[in-house]
Amino acid sequence: MQILKVVLTLMILCQWSIAQNVAGKSLLIYTKNGTGYVHDNIEVSVNTLVQLCEQLGVKTTVSDIPDIFLTSEMESFDAVFFSNTNNEAFDTEEQRNAFKAYCESGKGFGGLHSATGSERKWPWFWNLIGASFLRHPPYQEFTVEVVNSEHPATQNLGTSFTITDECYFFKNLNPNVNVLLKANLASVAEGKNNSQPRPTEAPLSWYTTQFGGRQWYSALGHSKEGYENPVLQEHLKGGLRYILSQ
Repeated sequence: MQILKVVLTLMILCQWSIAQNVAGKSLLIYTKNGTGYVHDNIEVSVNTLVQLCEQLGVKTTVSDIPDIFLTSEMESFDAVFFSNTNNEAFDTEEQRNAFKAYCESGKGFGGLHSATGSERKWPWFWNLIGASFLRHPPYQEFTVEVVNSEHPATQNLGTSFTITDECYFFKNLNPNVNVLLKANLASVAEGKNNSQPRPTEAPLSWYTTQFGGRQWYSALGHSKEGYENPVLQEHLKGGLRYILSQ
């Protein structure tokens, strides 16, 4: 039994070590927002992702044009990252089908913060990103617990940390997600007049492996100032390594 545990541990460590070698890979950072609320953090989030990719030796292209998914350029990208997209991320079913085909070809996918508010009527997308946005308590400081410290996105974050952000609550959670971070709900205060049901668990980051590829999501990253936080930068950098390493 002890030998089996050692072998399994080595396999996990090997899997994560592979996720470090992404130099030369190519990432599409996608920022399309449909009609509705648009976060003012998009430019900062994109700049942060580009800088982290430069550190990793990863090439980046930034676009908010959904027709890019209909072009042959998509073949050059190893993964797509939805950076604070919201509302409708596509204009036509043709674009949705092209994006779906891309992801189902085994390529990587990542999502950040309001990306779970994208495509709210498309169950396939909920499954891909791992959940659909439900609501959040007021912006505040709260405690985040690290559920899995062996993943590239969490291996340098310790067992817990405090952050000032929005604590997202979700619906349509994919039962196959592997949770990486969760909010300590005892540290999260609701608004004064809130009477909505409160979840018993609040996952904030997770990964999945679907369609032969890797998917990763984090709910953190609401404020522009938050992207200066080394903890968030380390978290994002690990997520990028993960989705690009297949």
